Amino acid sequence: MSVPPWFTTFLSTFQRAFAIAVVVAQGGIAVTGSIVRVTGSGLGCPTWPQCFEGSIVPVEHPEVASLHQWVEFGNRTLTGVVGVIAALCVLAAWFGRPRRKRVVVLALVQFGGVVLQAVIGGFTVLTGLLWWTVSVHFLVSMALVWFAVLLVAALGEGDEPARPRVPRGLLALQVVQAAALGALLLAGTFVTAAGPHAGDAATPRLDAPVDTLAQLHADLLFLFLGMLIALGFALRAHPVPRRPYWALVAVVLGQGTLGMVQYWTGVPEVLVSLHVLGAGAVVVATAALWVSTRERPQREDEGLRSHTAGSSVASHV
Repeated sequence: MSVPPWFTTFLSTFQRAFAIAVVVAQGGIAVTGSIVRVTGSGLGCPTWPQCFEGSIVPVEHPEVASLHQWVEFGNRTLTGVVGVIAALCVLAAWFGRPRRKRVVVLALVQFGGVVLQAVIGGFTVLTGLLWWTVSVHFLVSMALVWFAVLLVAALGEGDEPARPRVPRGLLALQVVQAAALGALLLAGTFVTAAGPHAGDAATPRLDAPVDTLAQLHADLLFLFLGMLIALGFALRAHPVPRRPYWALVAVVLGQGTLGMVQYWTGVPEVLVSLHVLGAGAVVVATAALWVSTRERPQREDEGLRSHTAGSSVASHV
């Protein structure tokens, strides 16, 4: 496929910016989704992909407040924005020279994830906001945030297989820690599903005691924090960057504090959205620490090809 030189130059120049933007966008749309939930706007657009039968955009309706319509419609519209950013990531990876398979795959994960989230979102609306569909919607967003961080890291790495910068035992600990993070996020969706913010007043809630679920969520947080402390002591003996570790410690402590304030104050709406933002930050920081304990050095011929490609791009400017 022949494309104008200015377009390939544009893609090459802003490839890293696109990758960073998709991290922000994937986490940000989870936050806007929480705003839909806490404002009771989950069924502001009661059909999908249209907002109402016969109309893509909100229309005056006696049973649905305009605010709820526009909040839900705004979240749907942001899905398109995320899709555009993900598409730019794919184009930049595809037309980059040399074309790097790992970067292409990670970019395609982002675009495919946006499509998948649109389908899950539609299913969520058509099933009347069943609590478990909302949980899946959120968890997929967090997985996409993780892979978006890997995409950013891949742009500064080579294509060689990853080499551990720490002993295998610490890599295994990180795998367990990542699994604990997944369980922590899942438990958080259970707390929300049983709590007061259903997304719509008529939506059935998870029939389980909120206090018990909140305690489970807190216990998993303490487990995650304990593994993080153990990992911190172990990493002191190895030449890995310290900033990712301390960034993760900071966001986990901040998220834990916010969660306790939420519980003590009766889960006010604004803190729900801040907690979702914090969850995304924990995922970003955990993924960044994961990347920092592995390296993918460039081969000499890769470096040469990259330099040649860069010179070729520059010649078109």
